[in-house]
Amino acid sequence: MMALNRYRLRHLAKTGNRAAKRTVYLLNRTDRLLGSILLGNNLVNTAAAALGTTIAFRVLGQSELSLTIATLAVTAVFLVFSEITPKIIGASYPENIAFPASLVLKPLMKLTHPIVVVANLFVNGLLLVFKLKPAGAEVQKLSSEELRTLVLEGGHFLPKKHQNMLLNLFDLQSITVEDVMTPRSKIEGIDLNATTEEIRREIATCNHTRLPVYRGRPEDVVGVVHIRKVLNLSDSSEIDAQTIAEIMKAPYFVPIETGLLAQLQNFQDQQDRFALIVDEYGDLMGLVTIEDILEEIIGEFTTQSPLQVADWKRLEDGSIVVDAAASLRDLNRQLGYQFPIDGPKTLNGLLLEHLEEIPEPGTSLKLAGCPVEILHVQHRSIKSVRLPPPDIKSQ
Repeated sequence: MMALNRYRLRHLAKTGNRAAKRTVYLLNRTDRLLGSILLGNNLVNTAAAALGTTIAFRVLGQSELSLTIATLAVTAVFLVFSEITPKIIGASYPENIAFPASLVLKPLMKLTHPIVVVANLFVNGLLLVFKLKPAGAEVQKLSSEELRTLVLEGGHFLPKKHQNMLLNLFDLQSITVEDVMTPRSKIEGIDLNATTEEIRREIATCNHTRLPVYRGRPEDVVGVVHIRKVLNLSDSSEIDAQTIAEIMKAPYFVPIETGLLAQLQNFQDQQDRFALIVDEYGDLMGLVTIEDILEEIIGEFTTQSPLQVADWKRLEDGSIVVDAAASLRDLNRQLGYQFPIDGPKTLNGLLLEHLEEIPEPGTSLKLAGCPVEILHVQHRSIKSVRLPPPDIKSQ
C-alpha cells in the first residue's frame, strides 16, 4: 500500500478504476489503516508464537531447549514467510497486491475501528507527553526541481521532444528577456528623419512584420509599426514619415531583468507580441517577441530570411566560423558547446570579459575548455571567431 505511486493512483481513480478509488480511500485514512493492519498483524504473530510454543512443549516436552527451538522455528517462519518474502513481492508489484488487498482491508478497517480509536487515544497521549505532533495526511507537494527530476526519470514514458518541452518550461523561471533578446545592434527600424525614399527602401527590404520607429538615433524609439498596415495603405496614399507616424502605435518597454515566464504572461495581458528592452538607466538594449519565448519552449520553428546571415558557418575541415555577436545559449543549444551562460550573453562579451582587453586578430585562447581563434576585430568588438567541432572541442 505504501509503495504505490500516488500520482498514478490518483490518475487511475480519476479515470474510474474502482480498486484505485478504494485504495485512495484507505490511504486518505492512513492512521486507521495502519492501526487495523498492525492490530491484525500483532494478533496473528502473538497467536502463532503461542501455538508454536505449545506444539514444541507437546512434542519435545517442557524444557528450556524446547522453548529455544520453538522461538528459533517461529522466528525463521515469520522472517521468511511473513516479512521478507511478502514485503519484496509487495514492493515489486504494489498495484497487483494493493488493489486486491483493499477488498479485505476496507471492511477490516471498519470492523476494527473502535479498537483502533481507543489505541490512537493512548498513542496521541504519549505523543503529547513527548511533545510530538503527528504528521497530517496531506498530499506532499513537489518543488520545481523535484518535478524536473520526475520528468527526467519518467523520460522513457515520454517522447524526447515532449520531455524537452517540459524541461524548457521549468527553465523559463530562471531565464530573463536578456537571455533571448535581439541585441540593439541587430535591430532593424525606420527613421522618421530619413528621406521618403530611404523609408520606402527600409520597408521593402525589412525581414520582419513589425519594426521600431525612431527619430535620428535608433535608441530614441517613438513607436512600433506593423508592416502589413503600411502595405495596406500603399495603394491609397503616399508612404512617408507622416504616414508612418499616424499608423504606428506606442512602444512597449520592459526591464531587462524581466523573467521569460512573467513576460509571456505580460504579452497575454497586453495583447501584444513585441517588446523593447531597456536597462536600469532607460537605455535601449534590445527587443524580444513572443516567438522568441515560444522557441525557448519548443525549439526553433521559424524559417530564416534569405536576407539574413546565419550566426555560424561550417567549413570543409569541420571547424566552425561563428559571428561573435551570437548568443551563447544558441551556440550551446544548436551546436552542443558548453559555454557558461551565467555572465555575458554573447560570445563577444564572454571573450572580452576573459581577456579584459580588445584582442588582435589571430589571437588564440582556450575558453571553457574550447580552443577559440579570433578572426576579425572591428569597432572595439570581436566580429568573428573560429571554433573546433563540438565533439572535439576539449581535446
